[in-house]
Amino acid sequence: MDLSALQEMLLPLRLKNLLLFVNVHTEAVQAALAKYKERKMPMPSKRRSVLVHSSVETYTPPGVPVNSRVSSKIQQLLNTLKRPKRPPLKEFFVDDFEELLEVQQPDPNQPKPEGNQMSVLKGEPLGVVTNWPPSLLAALQRWGTTQPKSPCLTALDTTGKAIYTLTYGKLWSRSLKLAYTLLNKLTTRNEPLLKPGDRVALVFPNSDPVMFMVAFYGCLLAELIPVPIEVPLTRKDAGSQQIGFLLGSCGVTLALTTDACQKGLPKAQTGEVVTFKGWPRLIWFVIDGKHLAKPAKDWHPQVRDASAEIAYIEYKTSKEGSTVGITISHASMLAHCHALTQACGYSEAETLTNVLDFKRDAGLWHGVLTSVMNRMHVISIPYALMKVNPLSWIQKVCSYKARVAVVKSRDMHWSLLAQRDQRDVSLSSLRMLIVADGANPWSISSCDAFLNVFQSRGLRPEVICPCASSSEALTVAIRRPPELGGPPPGKAVLSMNCLSFGVIRVDTEEKLSILTVQDVGQIMPGANVCVVKVDGTPYLCKADEVGEICVNSGATGMAYFGLLGITKNVFEAIPVTATGVPVSDQPFTRTGLLGFVGPDYLVFVVGKLDGLMTVSGRRHNADDVVATALAVEPMKFVYRGRIAVFSVTVLHDDRIVLVAEQRPDASEEDSFQWMSRVLQAIDSIHQVGVYCLALVPANTLPKAPLGGIHVSETKQRFLEGALHPCNVLMCPHTCVTNLPKPRQKQPDVGPASMIVGNLVAGKRIAQASGRDVTQLEDNDQARKFLYLADVLQWRAQTTPDHPLFLLLNSKGTVTSTASCIQLHKRAERVAVALMEKGRLNVGDHVALVYPPGVDLIATFYGCLYAGCIPITVRPPHPQNLATTLPTVKMIVEVSKSACILTTQVIMKLLKSKEAAAAVDIKTWPTILDTDDMPKKKLANIFRPASPDMLAYLDFSVSTTGILAGVKMSHAATSALCRSIKLQCELYPSRQIAICLDPYCGLGFALWCLCSVYSGHQSILVPPLELESNVSLWLSAVSQYKVRVTFCSYSVMEMCTKGLGTQTDMLRVINLSCVRTCMVVAEERPRITLTQSFSKLFKDLGLSARAVSTTFGCRVNVAICLQGTAGPDPTTVYVDMRALRHDRVRLVERGSPHSLPLMESGKILPGVKVIIAHTETKGPLGDSHLGEIWVSSPHNATGYYTVYGEEALHADHFTARLSFGDTQTIWARTGYLGFLRRTELTDASGERHDALYVVGSLDETLELRGMRYHPIDIETSVIRAHKSIAECAVFTWTNLLVVVVELEGSEQEALDLVALVTNVVLEEHYLIVGVVVIVDPGVIPINSRGEKQRMHLRDGFLADQLDPIYVAYNM
Repeated sequence: MDLSALQEMLLPLRLKNLLLFVNVHTEAVQAALAKYKERKMPMPSKRRSVLVHSSVETYTPPGVPVNSRVSSKIQQLLNTLKRPKRPPLKEFFVDDFEELLEVQQPDPNQPKPEGNQMSVLKGEPLGVVTNWPPSLLAALQRWGTTQPKSPCLTALDTTGKAIYTLTYGKLWSRSLKLAYTLLNKLTTRNEPLLKPGDRVALVFPNSDPVMFMVAFYGCLLAELIPVPIEVPLTRKDAGSQQIGFLLGSCGVTLALTTDACQKGLPKAQTGEVVTFKGWPRLIWFVIDGKHLAKPAKDWHPQVRDASAEIAYIEYKTSKEGSTVGITISHASMLAHCHALTQACGYSEAETLTNVLDFKRDAGLWHGVLTSVMNRMHVISIPYALMKVNPLSWIQKVCSYKARVAVVKSRDMHWSLLAQRDQRDVSLSSLRMLIVADGANPWSISSCDAFLNVFQSRGLRPEVICPCASSSEALTVAIRRPPELGGPPPGKAVLSMNCLSFGVIRVDTEEKLSILTVQDVGQIMPGANVCVVKVDGTPYLCKADEVGEICVNSGATGMAYFGLLGITKNVFEAIPVTATGVPVSDQPFTRTGLLGFVGPDYLVFVVGKLDGLMTVSGRRHNADDVVATALAVEPMKFVYRGRIAVFSVTVLHDDRIVLVAEQRPDASEEDSFQWMSRVLQAIDSIHQVGVYCLALVPANTLPKAPLGGIHVSETKQRFLEGALHPCNVLMCPHTCVTNLPKPRQKQPDVGPASMIVGNLVAGKRIAQASGRDVTQLEDNDQARKFLYLADVLQWRAQTTPDHPLFLLLNSKGTVTSTASCIQLHKRAERVAVALMEKGRLNVGDHVALVYPPGVDLIATFYGCLYAGCIPITVRPPHPQNLATTLPTVKMIVEVSKSACILTTQVIMKLLKSKEAAAAVDIKTWPTILDTDDMPKKKLANIFRPASPDMLAYLDFSVSTTGILAGVKMSHAATSALCRSIKLQCELYPSRQIAICLDPYCGLGFALWCLCSVYSGHQSILVPPLELESNVSLWLSAVSQYKVRVTFCSYSVMEMCTKGLGTQTDMLRVINLSCVRTCMVVAEERPRITLTQSFSKLFKDLGLSARAVSTTFGCRVNVAICLQGTAGPDPTTVYVDMRALRHDRVRLVERGSPHSLPLMESGKILPGVKVIIAHTETKGPLGDSHLGEIWVSSPHNATGYYTVYGEEALHADHFTARLSFGDTQTIWARTGYLGFLRRTELTDASGERHDALYVVGSLDETLELRGMRYHPIDIETSVIRAHKSIAECAVFTWTNLLVVVVELEGSEQEALDLVALVTNVVLEEHYLIVGVVVIVDPGVIPINSRGEKQRMHLRDGFLADQLDPIYVAYNM
């Protein structure tokens, strides 16, 4: 297909046939929206303090409780998700380890270009002009000396009054003065400050063209290189840092400005202008007349012929926000003036009205350079005047009878809105109305609408001349009026869908998805132009293909200052034919404009490279998307010029983000409706989804110098979470179509094949054990006794005064102690009270409701002495009875306690009016207080009939919200104590410090059991006391020179956060005594926390090797514990993606997707561990992920009851392997992990087997067929923004819900929505369904510092979280 065929396709509409203009785009948008029935989308909910709620009728589907506002919203969301959005994709082979992202396969029916390869287009030759000056300065000298009275430039004030007219004589003389002063009067240490070729910054406001012009020509005369920039108003101007970077790289040391401007700049205390962020140190020189010196008689500037030396540098901000300087040579500047003069038919002394910024681009080329070349008179209209009076430029054209005006389509649009008041203006003097941004998609509607209104006021249709330009190639094309030989204007109605594939097709049938473009005229005189492919090698395009326009002429920029690499790419492109033959021996400059050459050799521009967004292989232009958004009821909710569209890369593809400023009076519901309609319009017209749509309050988007939005700065703020939107709508479900395929579970390999496979692969079965207890001959006197009660009596007889316990209060003073005899006597009193006052029988259950202390320990042994079964229960919190008392009640009921032992204070609390509001207080069993018990001796101490009898019940609420009590027999209790004694080398002369809650698990055992068994002294530090004195625990460790200490993660976190800033005050603390500090945990070790703790307290003598973690669970409270001997805990790095597939793949530290896992301490003596397959229950090999099973004499003997889930857990304590060793009875821990044989050796000389805990099976989320651990997603989310204090995730009906605590101002709340969605997509390949932003402290945490995600989920579904904002991602 050649150009003539294309000509028939794009039948240019002759202007005389142009009917009254109708905004095609608005019609198309309205038609597109009509297709959508008003679908209700779930509206985000927002706290009143953020924005006042407007009523939303929420639709409640059947089966959803009516009180749940959240649920009905999610239901709506689910309804919108049911519509399948993505095209069916080819099946992909998914490599075993690499989750391949779906790659969008090219649609076989997509349009392809069919035309012939285009050839290079040659512009008309540059005409030869007699007595054409050899340089721009020569022209200035000529007019300044021969026509000194000719007006050169008229400046206006904000009322539109002419305040000063600069004549050519004045311009010449003042430029001379400035050049002389710069070269001769500015010195540093008696050396001239400047030498020819130096760069100088020009800082002039848009209202002062006169001073700018003097400065510009003064620099040229002094052979200095001007770098015009914007006036920096504050230290934080949008893009100001990048401008500073440019000045620094250009080596600028001097800035020229005016007196008034210098006064307005921000000052430091010294009175000097501040150094702006990222700027070099500048000397500011004011060029007002009184500061300039008169040139010496013998001084004359050298007015040279135009050369290839740099004349000036124009700055340009790229798509990414970086600022580059484009160098223009004297020869290019002259050639460009020549070409513009010829193309626009400029003649001497013509009047031109300039509305553009005179510092750069078309405003500089027409209003400062070409005008001087032709001795024209420029009327400069400042932006401030346009803001007050948008008609001012038309009035000036009329009053000065201007022949030419240079405007942007925005100026035409503004004047249309204001023209009703003006009847007497006439535009008949205009022969050219140059539209500088004629390449924008909305310029055609502005041009047509403007003509429509002003044709009756003398505006001739052929006067409108759109042009296309770029900072690199200067003017690329401009429409010529007929008298200058221009062909009739062209208009093309193109299919938007074909354009997205880079193909030009005239749209005939589909009226919705079209783009109407106007031509930008013919290419410049003396230029050669071709269109090349956008990516890769610059191959010539076909005639019906969109590509990047490239120009070869003497009038383009030379380079990016100081950047050789990208200069070569842009300024030295060599276009080649399809066979790879260069089309010319001259280099071409890439313009950054996307377009094609149409009939009559007219150039059409359909977009800019800077606004190009490639989504799933299709190209969309940011400006087109803006035009569509504006066409949706444009004037109601958002400001017309205040929309930014850009793309961000998330999960290896561009995602479209649209940010707009909302009018202050728009209601929540209106805005939301507008957003929904914009999404639908863009979806219909561009067939592309918008990833994120954000509305910000009026006037908060970063501004570009003369109005408009600073897009790259907006994008930067969006990515940094500093945009502060007031409304956000994310649609990742519709946009993200390249997620990896959901994992299909393979039919599992049987356990026997597994073993054979491992044998063949040379892998051993993953099995490990602690030291053999029977082999260990230690002088353990306590071994003689089967029961702890006997050990206590023996110690009371043999070492009565040996201290066992010290309890500290928040001041660090000892509030109570207990020696062996004291503890024994108190236990006896309790036993007597139980029998006499409580009338209890042997085997009755007793709830011990005490604060952490010695009373708790004494009553525990009192129960053993009386033959009762103790259950330790955390007392209710007096300030928070509503949530803490029901748990107490539940444990008392579930454990079937016949009696409650407690203090007088708590007894009153349990029976109080406040308690009655939370629970039924009439149903409490007998409550006895043990504060004042009579000193009575017990007649006989109970001895159990067998060690397998029940000793105590251990109740705890799991993180999934299940209350589980486990039965501990006397034999298991003694075995547990002996195991810990051996691992930690505990004996009577030792002291250990314990900062743990004493109610369950290992915390209870260390607090109540171990000291009695081993005889060591325990320093008890209740964690609650740390709230009033954070350093309490560490001070105690230091004061008592403790070698072994235990704490919980919450204690460690309190110390790290609370003491992090106060390490100086802690100089008195010395931690060099600590050999081992163990964190008692039932979860994967928190490496980041333990590392920051170690690092923080290193200066206080804490050894880097001291900190380690323990691991226990409900079936066995102590499986691993570092102890005092044995190798240090090891850390491995595993691939997080493989983990989701239940595989362990070891990787190097720092490799992508790596997750560090630390060994959970050493396996305790007498404990055997094996890794079993979660489904087949067969044994697994070394480094395979499976469930951790444990066999040990101190396993619990079973659940007393799992509240609500009895049947499910029957096999937890009596599991057998389905293959291999099928005899051993194991207990299933419910945790995933793996064993790995290390290179280290144990004390026994054997190679050491390390156990790595990955996480609780109950907590895992099954999403897309893969297994996710909440902590991994939460870690990513917490890293996403500095204001995220904590995070918890859970699923609800297949939706991933992310709750984040915001530690900052509420205006940051909505910034988090996109960042959270991005990070979870990038790192976990999951789409977040709901983002809930809450206040700090809302996520419930238990005493071990674990998140209670199920409580949170219940609170969310019952709408009890009082969120700041809830965002439903579409």
